[in-house]
Amino acid sequence: MGGQNLTEANWLQAVNMLPSLHELHLSENALDRLPPSLPFVNLTSLFVLDLSKNQFNSSIPQWLFNLTSLTILDLSFNSFQGTIPYNFVNLRNLEHLDLSENPYITGNLPSSLGNHCKLKTLSLKSTNIGGNIDGFLDNFSTCLNNSLESLDLSLNKLVGNIPDSLGRLESLRYLNLYCNSFWGSIPPSIGNLSSLQHLDLSFNEMNETIPLSLGQLSELVILDLSANSWRGVITETQLMNLTRLEDFVLTTYTVHSLVFIVMYNWVPPFRLKTLELENCLIGPKFPVWLQVQNELTYVNLKNVRISDTIPEEWFSKISQLTDLDLSNNQITGKLLQQLVYPNVKFIDLSHNYFKGPIPVWLAKNLVELHLKNNSFAGPIPSNIGDLMPSLQILDLSENLLSGKIPLSIQKMKDLKILCLKSNQLSGKLPYHWNKLQNLKVVDISYNHLHGKIPRSMGFLSFLSILVLSNNHFYGEIPSTLQHCSLWSIDLSGNHLSGNLPSWIGTDILILRLRSNLFNGIIPREWCIFSLLHILDIAQNNLFGGIPDCLNHLTNLVYSNNIDQYDSLDLIYIEKAIIVTKGRELQYDTTLKYVKTIDLSGNNLTGIIPDEITSLKGLGTLNLSMNHLTGKIPDNIGNLRWLETLDLSNNNISGPIPKSMSSLTSLAHLNLSFNNLTGRIPSGNQLQTLNDASIYEGNPSLCGSPLLAKCPGDETSDEPNFIGGSSEDKYGGDDFERLWFYVCVGFGFVVGFWSVCGTLLVKKSWRHCYFRFCDDIKDRIALIIALKVVRWKRKLGLEKN
Repeated sequence: MGGQNLTEANWLQAVNMLPSLHELHLSENALDRLPPSLPFVNLTSLFVLDLSKNQFNSSIPQWLFNLTSLTILDLSFNSFQGTIPYNFVNLRNLEHLDLSENPYITGNLPSSLGNHCKLKTLSLKSTNIGGNIDGFLDNFSTCLNNSLESLDLSLNKLVGNIPDSLGRLESLRYLNLYCNSFWGSIPPSIGNLSSLQHLDLSFNEMNETIPLSLGQLSELVILDLSANSWRGVITETQLMNLTRLEDFVLTTYTVHSLVFIVMYNWVPPFRLKTLELENCLIGPKFPVWLQVQNELTYVNLKNVRISDTIPEEWFSKISQLTDLDLSNNQITGKLLQQLVYPNVKFIDLSHNYFKGPIPVWLAKNLVELHLKNNSFAGPIPSNIGDLMPSLQILDLSENLLSGKIPLSIQKMKDLKILCLKSNQLSGKLPYHWNKLQNLKVVDISYNHLHGKIPRSMGFLSFLSILVLSNNHFYGEIPSTLQHCSLWSIDLSGNHLSGNLPSWIGTDILILRLRSNLFNGIIPREWCIFSLLHILDIAQNNLFGGIPDCLNHLTNLVYSNNIDQYDSLDLIYIEKAIIVTKGRELQYDTTLKYVKTIDLSGNNLTGIIPDEITSLKGLGTLNLSMNHLTGKIPDNIGNLRWLETLDLSNNNISGPIPKSMSSLTSLAHLNLSFNNLTGRIPSGNQLQTLNDASIYEGNPSLCGSPLLAKCPGDETSDEPNFIGGSSEDKYGGDDFERLWFYVCVGFGFVVGFWSVCGTLLVKKSWRHCYFRFCDDIKDRIALIIALKVVRWKRKLGLEKN
């Protein structure tokens, strides 16, 4: 129905033709306009009006409230604006009111809606209403024959405590308060809702205990209290009468603040299908009440501090499983080797102490398998691609796996993330990668792999992250990789050789090729890497000069962060060890904020180009252990975010620029073993870097913190103030001393008169102050007297 252009005359004509209409359904017609006024008052027989799923964008028209016979009014999935009108009280026969999915309805929840005593269902889901619900529920609770069965206030901005009057809605079967800002506890009166079947308080700010009366909800089927900050304990009392419970979801943001204190052998009356207790404290044992749940399809026991073995038969009982998350515990033991999970899509057993071989589970529909950070040993099953052909994420990192990477991985045509890092894998990489067209991440770092990087990896057109560091690969980087969508390349710690590749794409963010055998020059083509924030090509055999076009590295020129990481929407988090602040630091989630250039340990020659001082967003600059000459650029102070500067072990000459004192973020400096001359500048951050080893190996440097004095300092026994002439030195010292005394005096005056001045002006405060002093004096005297008496008794000095 193309009703977008219905005029008021058209509406009038339609109404006059249907004077005895009972139901009017106009949903899903793309209507965008309602007339401001209509004589709908003549439609006294209209019981049902459905205007849902249109495009109305005005306020709710007043003529609707003349339809006093309405029992069902559905205005959902529109764009009505403004507040909910008070005139809804006119529709006293309403039984079903749906205003959900109108995001432009604002204001507080009107308490007048609680006057509809005949209302059975009310949905205000995903509007934009706020305020508390006290008055609204209080009005409902006063109805003699309250019949409200379904209340949905989810996805709003409601706040405050949930009032005790909720317990008077005794007919309520469905209550959804998901995603608001309620706090406190569930009112104890919740136990009066004997018909309640669905309760959702998830994603709020509930921060108190869960009442014992929750256990009285014997009809409850779905209980979702997730994503809050619950505290206290859960005992059998809250669970023993929930005989119909199927979905039990209770997670907390505050780790282990909610403790399950349940007898180990207690057998519950319910059989769950969904169980989610993330961050609750259930361990250390794997309790019987969990072992007997054999109808589970969704299990999340992440970080519940279980340090027990899980009975092998439990895994075989839950064969209908779709999701299993037991990560971040201390679960020990082995897993059953052969199981069939026809429906499972997600398994996460990472960060535990599982040992033994990788289980050979037949899971044709499994999408994600996370076994990271355990003690699994032995080879990866050779037929893993046949057992789990639908895998999109395979993470077996940080285990004790050995042997070769199985060729059957090529059968996982939907694979997006392959993470096998930190194991003991050996052999060569599989040669044929062209079948894995969806692969975005390959991380096989920290293993014992050798051979050349296969050219077939160039067929992975969606490959974004390639991490093969700390293996034994040799040969050149295949040029076919230019066909990938790479924005992070880490091939460090291998035996790769040849020239640095000039074909790398302009989307590169991280380029780490350190500790290899590369030679040649740094390609000028790299200067167009506008997104690059980590460049690490240290410890190679590079020669030539530093390109004078580095000022085109836009992401290092500015201090903002171009966050391309989130665009992939990946679970994978890249880790890297970065040499900064004089030591090796591992970064993971914060890696995207690191901005570094490390060219150390090569054979680079020539000067340090002035263009490098344009990289104002740079955090680490390491040019040490090269053969650089010339002077330190005068504008080095422009690098205001620089935290690490290492120019040691070069042939740099000339004075240290005074602008270096402008590096207020500098935490690590090394200028040792060069040919620097003159006085060491001081001021700002350089005052704190007073380690003489920073400047050692520069025989022509003088001044603090070195013992060598500069010309003109020998005749003075005063402390060695650095920088400027003798006259400036003492003049500056007197000036600073003067300001010190002025500030101390001013502080004393302000402190003294803020207290004493108040007592002089304010008589009542003066009396209170002296009364307080008298009280303190009396208390001290009393305490001393009691102590004296007590000691006399102990020493037998007091007369009987």
